[in-house]
Amino acid sequence: MNERAGFEAFDCAPALRLQAHERVSELQIEALNQRLDRIEDLMERMERRLWLTVYGVVAAILGQAFQSLLVTVPV
Repeated sequence: MNERAGFEAFDCAPALRLQAHERVSELQIEALNQRLDRIEDLMERMERRLWLTVYGVVAAILGQAFQSLLVTVPV
């Protein structure tokens, strides 16, 4: 042990500042990762909406083409 007779062990100020800085850094990185996860979820939802829109437009175009074929071809 590094205790001298009659003195308590203590943490020096630079070591405490370093520990505090490390903790703040960990919290910032954790918050950043949470934000990135939320952004990824939002991007996935937007991608699904985009594909639904694309499929809807294609379905509308195909529906109009099929309808024009039915009008032009006698039954």
